[in-house]
Amino acid sequence: MVFIGSLFFVDWGKNLFHSGGLSTLAQMIQGLFQPDLSPEILQLALVSTWRTLAYAVAGMTLALILGVVLGVLSSGILMSDKGIGRFLSKSIFRGLLGFMRAIHELVWAWLFVAASGLTPFAAIFAIAIPYGGILGRIFADMLNEVSSQPLNALRSSGATRMQQLIYGYIPFAAPDLMSYVFYRFECAIRSSAIMSFVGLGGLGFQIQLSLQDLKYDEVWTFLFFLIGIVVIVDVWSQMVRKRLVA
Repeated sequence: MVFIGSLFFVDWGKNLFHSGGLSTLAQMIQGLFQPDLSPEILQLALVSTWRTLAYAVAGMTLALILGVVLGVLSSGILMSDKGIGRFLSKSIFRGLLGFMRAIHELVWAWLFVAASGLTPFAAIFAIAIPYGGILGRIFADMLNEVSSQPLNALRSSGATRMQQLIYGYIPFAAPDLMSYVFYRFECAIRSSAIMSFVGLGGLGFQIQLSLQDLKYDEVWTFLFFLIGIVVIVDVWSQMVRKRLVA
């Protein structure tokens, strides 16, 4: 009912499509079925795909390191169950994780570009910081939800909290964590392509140039390459998760 009611507040008048909008839409559809497969564009797409993938891999690697370290600290599992230390650890590091993920990666990219220029570091850190905040929060929740039965067995054998983390918490949380990491990796690839619009190179930058030149057949070529690497990562993640679960 809310959706139907909202339709009455949309202006369905003549300004719904701008002048020439329908013809542009027709050109986009034509480009979808007739992408530019010339050797020059394919070579440019391969180079841009590699750069986009490199930004995503480097950014996610750093994000995973940040997420694991801050996730453990924000979960409070290394602290005593009683006392103010656990409360402070969870409060401080969860607040830090919240700050990291509250700012969109595109905004981080603009900030780093303003500070360091159009360098690969701007793209890598722009992915690493917000994604590290997201992974840290998810990892902390996963650690706190680990069953207490195997942990009690470790405690009864005299294991330290670090040993409980290594042999208890991490093995049980690893499959779900890796599944989520691969999902975020797919998102990082898309974010890497979007941040290319800032001027950092990659698929997004080539899409922007082709859009400016109204070459929609080239746009779809670059988009198909982007879709391809996301599908490959999805298949890869399923294979890795099956091995972890098995």
